Amino acid sequence: MSLIRAFRGLRPAAGQAGAIAAPPYDVLSSDEARRFVHGGAADKPWSFLHISKPEIDLPLGTDPYSSVVYAKAAENLQQMLAAGMLLRDETPCYYAYRLTMGDHVQTGLVAAASVADYDSNRIRKHEFTRPDKEDDRVRQIGALNAQTGPVLLAYPASVAADTQIDAIAQGVPDADVTTDSGIRHQIWVLRDAARIDAITASFDAMNALYIADGHHRSAAASRVAAARRVHGRESSADSFLAVIFPHHQMKILDYNRVVEDLNGLQPWELVACVAKAFTVEDSPQRVHPSRPGEFGMYMAERWRKLTIKPELIPADPVASLDVSLLSDHLLSPLLGIVDLRRDKRIDFVGGIRGLAELERRVDSGEMAVAFALHPTRMDQLMAVADSNHVMPPKSTWFEPKLADGLVSHVLD
Repeated sequence: MSLIRAFRGLRPAAGQAGAIAAPPYDVLSSDEARRFVHGGAADKPWSFLHISKPEIDLPLGTDPYSSVVYAKAAENLQQMLAAGMLLRDETPCYYAYRLTMGDHVQTGLVAAASVADYDSNRIRKHEFTRPDKEDDRVRQIGALNAQTGPVLLAYPASVAADTQIDAIAQGVPDADVTTDSGIRHQIWVLRDAARIDAITASFDAMNALYIADGHHRSAAASRVAAARRVHGRESSADSFLAVIFPHHQMKILDYNRVVEDLNGLQPWELVACVAKAFTVEDSPQRVHPSRPGEFGMYMAERWRKLTIKPELIPADPVASLDVSLLSDHLLSPLLGIVDLRRDKRIDFVGGIRGLAELERRVDSGEMAVAFALHPTRMDQLMAVADSNHVMPPKSTWFEPKLADGLVSHVLD
């Protein structure tokens, strides 16, 4: 099987993309999704959240992982199909997907990516997954018999692929939606068989693709494929829904940290201890780190700029990440935050919320100290994946986010 292939996408009917497109299922809580659909000037009866977060249509307090929730997702999908809100392309297609956030524009390809290449690590990972989150996606795919949440992938520099994808994204798009968050989503459909074959060949020439976001979705797709595999027969379950962007166009924001106490230290004691591994400078203004190795620390209504001492930066692709340097030289030894996944004393704030959100959480008394980080770079992510290692939790925050519902992958 090729690294990627065209597929018969399930898409909004003409003129309905704006009614259907929804935020990704994993960026909203159940309460937030319920307010999104039912809390505005008018309900959103066709929002894809009725499929991706179907608990919003069930009584408050319903366990989002109960069997009735997955059954409701299937019911809602069938209602959208019966109403003609979603239609499936008659032939396999590729789709150009353009995201516009302010001045930032990125254009990628919607495709079905090979599960076999995911299993062999040609489609490379950089995060661990949690079994409970995998189980959720496996059950969702099984209930719908479709993959509705795309995996965000990156491909390394390829002039051929860039040119071919840009050539699709010409003329009037088949879908053009600006969401409540101000992000513009545009889709163009490619049906020409010769051009499809040329794109497939361009991707087959690549050594690897890289998962940027969607590790649980891709892991779930692999499990579904293994369960459905029939010896010697290829099926649509042997691939997973993906949107693949050139790595140089992708935008990673900072992923910041807030900690609820100082582990028994006074503020001045923490500053003194921090100075052993970092140079510390008072700052009259918010510190938005301008380069790797630089951090902002906000505590007791004061910002300080921290710069890691150069001799403490190792050559290892994981240990040299800013998220690792902060953990290894401050969070763990000074604040006692050893397990970022499980420690309830730490929380993570996506850079899209700005440094004012860090100040708010500290000034409110909810948290004692906040740390602003420089964003992880795509080349760092790819180096970690190439070394077959994983990043610490919450290392990357990609913006803009994809929308759910614009293209889905039905499993025949």
